[in-house]
Amino acid sequence: MSTRIRIRVRMSARPIDEPHRAASQLELLFDLVFVVAVAAATAQFAHRIGEGHALTGLAGFLQVFFAIWWAWMNFTWFASSYDTDDVAYRLLTMVQMAGVLVLAAGAPATAVADYRAVTVGYLIMRIGLVAQWVRAGVEDPARRRTAFRYATGISVLQAGWVGWLVLSETGVLSPVTQPALFVALVAVELAVPRWAERMTATTWHPHHIAERYGLFTIILLGESLLAATTGVRGALEAAEISGSFITIAVSGLVLLFAAWWLYFLEPAGHGLSDRRDGSYLWGYGHFGIFAALAALGASLEVAVEYTGHHLHVSPLVISYAVAVSVGVFLVLLWLVQVPIVARPVLRPGAVLGCATFVFLLPLATPLTGVAVVIAGIAAACALLVAFTVTAERRRGI
Repeated sequence: MSTRIRIRVRMSARPIDEPHRAASQLELLFDLVFVVAVAAATAQFAHRIGEGHALTGLAGFLQVFFAIWWAWMNFTWFASSYDTDDVAYRLLTMVQMAGVLVLAAGAPATAVADYRAVTVGYLIMRIGLVAQWVRAGVEDPARRRTAFRYATGISVLQAGWVGWLVLSETGVLSPVTQPALFVALVAVELAVPRWAERMTATTWHPHHIAERYGLFTIILLGESLLAATTGVRGALEAAEISGSFITIAVSGLVLLFAAWWLYFLEPAGHGLSDRRDGSYLWGYGHFGIFAALAALGASLEVAVEYTGHHLHVSPLVISYAVAVSVGVFLVLLWLVQVPIVARPVLRPGAVLGCATFVFLLPLATPLTGVAVVIAGIAAACALLVAFTVTAERRRGI
């Protein structure tokens, strides 16, 4: 798409087979803003793991990460259908970016159950998206009801989130009903696209969507590298360069390389083009994939820092933090391929066998230590890459 600004363009559905469709410069800037939000959520989760509060930290991390992922995903699919790149579109997209930054600034406060800034940031993001859908409804008569359904559903849900915050802040919601209502609102959020698209489906571009998800995956891998580097820097400052430190640092790098290799083995664009009905499971399943990659970065940061500092967390917790992140990533990566690909590149036996080994390996932590366990997880993932690549080469012969 040209970088030359267009003052005013009628918003109409873009074709699903548009040639050479790629991410625009505005979308890349949009993703860059999300780097800040993901970094804030990951850093907060790493801090909670290091304090020995991994489970409570995980709950807060998943809540904040859902807001990040859902806002990113909603914009991504909207842009695939209605990107006009004119002044109005750019300004409304920048409003959403401002909301992301407010959300990122409020991420640390969630450690003490303060979700005010996160909710305000989410509200700003949703206002921008609602305005985009209203414009689409006005200017695209063929999909007017679909667009207005999106705008209505998002607006009602946003009122629900504000109500959830007010009830939480005033103490009306108990510690049990607060997360229960949160989950209920999430479920309704996930149902809005399916409800809206029942009228007339939007014209998202399969290869553009696949590229956008791939770019966000790379962002998360980069965040994991940054988080691990933070741990390395802490160990270096403490002058604690040991064999465990080197083992964890190298193993973490191998894990991230293996995750990248496995994710991009299956070109999703062709599958989404052939089986558009499978896009919901594919798209929604990426929440777990993205969250697992972000959690892996936080876990590796704590693991590296553990070699040079005294942390209030047991080695077993650190091992499981890494193992669960990797295992969830592997299983979900295979599962999201099933709805869109007749014969997924990842073999179920190999994936489930590797994931089972990864989940069980932390049990050896009391005998071997954290470094050996993480090295074993990295080796298992590297073997899965080698097996999958070899099997695909034989299949192609």
